[in-house]
Amino acid sequence: MALDGSNGFSAMASVANGVPDLADEVALPIFDVERVQLQFSIAADFVAAQVANNVLVLALSNGRILRIDLNRPEDIDDIDLPKKPSEVGVIRRLFLDPTASHLLVCTSLGENYYLHSQSRQPRPLGRLRGVSIESIAWNPSLPTASTREILVGASDGNIYETFIESTNEFYRKEEKYLKNLQKLPDGPVTGLWVDNLGGKADLRRVLISTQSRLFHMVGKVGRSHHEGSGSIYTKLFDAEQPAIHELSRGSGAAPSGLAITPDAPDAKSYDDAADDRAFAWLSSHGIYHGKLLTVPATSDLGVKVYGDSKLLPRAQVVSTDATSRKKTAGDFIDTSILTQWHIVSLVGGRVVAANRLTGSIVYDQVVLDQGQKGLGLYVDQQKNTFWLFTAQEIFEIVVRDEDRDIWRIMLERQQFDQALQYAHTASQKDVIAMASGDYLASKGQYVEAAGVYGKSSKPFEEVALAFIDNNQSDALRQYLLTKLTTYKKASIMQRMMIATWLVEIFMAKLNSLEDTIKTEAELVENLSTDQSKEQLSTIRGEFQTFVTKHKADLDRKTIYDVISSHAREEELLFFANAVNDYNYVLSYWVQRERWSETLNVLKKQTDPEVFYRYSSVLMTHVGHELVEIMTRHPNLKPRNIIPALLDYDRNFSGSLLQNQAIRYLQFAINQLHSTDPAVHNTLVSIYAKHPNKDESALLSYLESQGEEPRFDPDFALRLCIQHKRTLACVHIYTNMGQYVQAVDLALSHNEIEYASIIADRPMDNPALRKKLWLAVARKVISQSNGIKAAIDFLKRCDLLKIEDLIPFFPDFVVIDDFKDEICNALEDYSRNIDGLKKEMDESSQTAANIKIDIAALDHRYAIVEPGEKCYVCGLPLLSRQFFVFPCQHAFHSDCLGKKVLEQAGVGKSKRIKECQIQISKGLVSGAKKDAMVAELDALVASACILCSEFAIKRIDEPFIAADDDRNEWAI
Repeated sequence: MALDGSNGFSAMASVANGVPDLADEVALPIFDVERVQLQFSIAADFVAAQVANNVLVLALSNGRILRIDLNRPEDIDDIDLPKKPSEVGVIRRLFLDPTASHLLVCTSLGENYYLHSQSRQPRPLGRLRGVSIESIAWNPSLPTASTREILVGASDGNIYETFIESTNEFYRKEEKYLKNLQKLPDGPVTGLWVDNLGGKADLRRVLISTQSRLFHMVGKVGRSHHEGSGSIYTKLFDAEQPAIHELSRGSGAAPSGLAITPDAPDAKSYDDAADDRAFAWLSSHGIYHGKLLTVPATSDLGVKVYGDSKLLPRAQVVSTDATSRKKTAGDFIDTSILTQWHIVSLVGGRVVAANRLTGSIVYDQVVLDQGQKGLGLYVDQQKNTFWLFTAQEIFEIVVRDEDRDIWRIMLERQQFDQALQYAHTASQKDVIAMASGDYLASKGQYVEAAGVYGKSSKPFEEVALAFIDNNQSDALRQYLLTKLTTYKKASIMQRMMIATWLVEIFMAKLNSLEDTIKTEAELVENLSTDQSKEQLSTIRGEFQTFVTKHKADLDRKTIYDVISSHAREEELLFFANAVNDYNYVLSYWVQRERWSETLNVLKKQTDPEVFYRYSSVLMTHVGHELVEIMTRHPNLKPRNIIPALLDYDRNFSGSLLQNQAIRYLQFAINQLHSTDPAVHNTLVSIYAKHPNKDESALLSYLESQGEEPRFDPDFALRLCIQHKRTLACVHIYTNMGQYVQAVDLALSHNEIEYASIIADRPMDNPALRKKLWLAVARKVISQSNGIKAAIDFLKRCDLLKIEDLIPFFPDFVVIDDFKDEICNALEDYSRNIDGLKKEMDESSQTAANIKIDIAALDHRYAIVEPGEKCYVCGLPLLSRQFFVFPCQHAFHSDCLGKKVLEQAGVGKSKRIKECQIQISKGLVSGAKKDAMVAELDALVASACILCSEFAIKRIDEPFIAADDDRNEWAI
C-alpha cells in the first residue's frame, strides 16, 4: 500500500490540523464533504473504522487493521489479528479512546481483542469472550498506560465494568476484572458516556442509551485499594436511581446511538468537565439533544437536563434531499454525530446538518452513490474533525467557521450576552449592542441600556434625547461615561464636550441629593434619607474617579465655572487638586482665610514658587506653621522669602524668641549654611530694629560670624548706630580694624571691660595697643574711687608704666596711694641701669681686643714652598709677583686679576681696568700711584677666588669644561 503524499491523507491531515484561508471563509459554506483519494490498492473492503487524536484506524474484511497517524500519513502500521477471520469472524466494531492509546477490536463471532498504541500485537480479551460490545464509556481521566475503569455496553442489554492494561505475560489476561453492573431489558446498549462533575474525580455522571430509553445517573463512585483491584461503579449503580427519558412508542429496527460534542477547537486539552458540552440521542423518533448541564451535581440533574432538551423530529431530517425527492415515512436516520453547534446525520446516501439551536437544516447533500452504504459517521473527539466511511471510500466532513451565525440566533432569542460572545466582527457586535440597548430601554432598564448604547454606533443625539425626554439623568450619565471611553485620544473636541457635560450632570445630581437630605424627603425612587446619603457618597466617588481618569479631557477654566455655578466647594477643590492646580486651591483657601486648609495643601507642595507666592500672607497669619513647613524644604531660596519676613517683622510685637522671621533666618544660616549677604543683612536689620534693648542675641550672631562676616559691615554699622546698639557697633568697629573708634565708643558708654578686651586685640602693634590702653587707663582712673583699684586693673597690660599713668591722676592725689608702684618702678630702672652698665663694660673690653688684633695683623706671614704653583695657570708661583691668602691658596697677581675680572660685577670690573691702565701707562705717580696700587690690590686680592663668595657664584659651572679631557674623569 502507498499513500499519495499530495492528495491522500497528507492533505486530509492538513485540513484537520490547519486553519482554512480566512479570505475564502466568507464565501464558503459551513459544511463540505471532501473525498479523500487513496493512492494504494485496497485488498479488501473496509468493515469498521475509528478516528481519535489524529490517528485513523481502519479494519478490513480480511482481518487486517491499518493504523495511520495523520501527522505522518506515509507511515502505516499494518496489523493482523492472531487468528484468521474464518476462525473468529469478520471484524464488526472498533472502539478507540480519545487519546488513540487503546483500541478494542470486536468480531462477529464474539471475539474481542485489545491493542495498545505502542504495540503491534492484538491480545485477546478472555473475560470479554462472547460479549457483543455495542458501546464503551472511556475513563474521564484518559490514561495512556491502561484504560483504568471503563464501562462496556453489550448487545444483550448488559453493562459491564472492566480494567484493561497491556501486558506481555502469556498467562496474564489484559482485563484485570469484569463486573456485570446492570442488565437492561431494552435490548442493545447503544451508547455510554461518563464524565466528572464539579471537578471531583469521585463524582460522576453516566449516560446510557438504548433504542427506547435514555438514562441519566449522578453519584459517587467507590474506591479500590489498589488500581484495577475491583469495581468502582458498583456503588453508583446500586445506590442511585437514574433519571429516564422514554419513548412512548418506537421501532426496534431504527438505528440508535449516543453522540457527545467534541472538544472546542480552541481547547488546550481534553476537558471532561466542559460546561458547554452537549449530547444527542438518536432514536426512531428523531434526535433528542440538549446541553450536559453540570449543576446541580445531584440526582435531580438528569431531570433538569431533560427539561432543557428538545427533539429534532426524524421527519424534518429525512423529508427531502438535494434533488427534492420525497422520502418514505419508513426511512430512518442511519447515524448522527455532533459538532460544536450542529447535528450531522447520515440518511441513506445524504449528509444532513441541522443547527442544534434552531433545528433548521443548513446542509443537505447527496454524498454516496446509489446503492452505496456508509459504515457510519465518526468524530475525532480531541482534534474536532469529522469523517464518513464506506466500504471503499473515506470522506472528510470539513467544517468552516461553524459559529458564524450563532450570534444572530442568540440575538433573535434575545440572549445578548451569548450573542456578543460569539460575534466576530465589530459590525456584528454593534448590531447586538443596539438591539440589546433597545430591549433594555423597552423594559424600562435605562441605566443598563445606557451602558450598552455607549458601546454601539446608535446616533449620539438620538440616545441622549431619549434619556432626556424620559428624565433619566442617571442613564444619561452612564451613557456619556461609556461613550467617552469609545472615543480615541485624537478626538479632542468630542471628548472635551462630553466630559464637560458629565461634570454638569454630576453637579446637578449631587445638588439634588443634598437637597433631598436637607429636607428629609424621599426621592422619586422612594429612597430614604439614609439611602440618599449613601447614594450621595457613591455619586461623589464616581465623580472623583471620573475626574482622575479624564482630567486631560477637561478645560480648567470651563470646569471651574461649571462647578462654581453650582457652589460645589468640595468638588471644585478636588478637581483643582486632580489637575495639580495648587495655586487655585491655595488662592481659594487664602481668600476665605481658611488657614488650616491652606497649610494642609501647602504641606503637599514641592514647587518653590508656591511658597514664594503665598509666603507674605501666610507669615502674617500663620507664621509659626509656615516656618515649620519651610524648614522641611531645603530647596527654597531664603532670599525670595525675605520680603515676607520683613513684612511679618514690621507688624510683629513679641519677643525675639517668638519672632518667626528670626527663626527662619537662623535656620537658613545655621542649617542651610546660606552665604547670601541679603539673608545675613536681613537678620542684622531685624535684630537691630527690635525694641528690646538687650543686645545679647545680636552680639551672639556677630561673634559667630568670625573675622570674615557674611553681612555688610558698613550697612550693619549704620543700623547699629541708628538704633543705638553700642556693643554691636563696638564689635563691628573691632572687626573692621578700627580699634581706636571701637575703644572710644565703648568708653563713651562706660563699657570699660569691653574696651579693655578690644585694647588687647592688636597684639602685633604694641604702639597702638599701648595707645588704646592709655585711653582705657584715663577712663579707669577718672572713674575710680580708689587709686589702688585703678592701678590693679591697669596691671593687666604689660605695656603701661607708672610714669605713663601719673599724668592722668588728679593733682591732689597723695603719693602714698601709689608709693609701692613708684618704688617698684625705680627698682626696675635701677636694674635696667645695672644691665646697661654691664653691657658698656663688655663693649669696652671688646674694643680693646679688636685693637690688639689689628696691631697683630702687621706681623702676619705665610710660608711658600719652592715648588708651589699658581692655582690658576699651574706655573711656578715664584716666577713673578703673586698673592698668598690665609687659606694657603696662592695665585699670580695677573692670573688672579683675570679671574676676578671674569666674576666681578660691572662696576668693580670697570674700576679694576681703569686702575690697571693708569698704573701700566704711568698716568699716575708718587703717592697717588701708591694709593691706586693699594686700591687695585684691595679690589683684586680682597678674597680668595676658591674659598670666598667667588666660589659660590660659580656653582652653576660644570666640573668638566669644554676643553678638558673627559677621560681624566673616568672612574
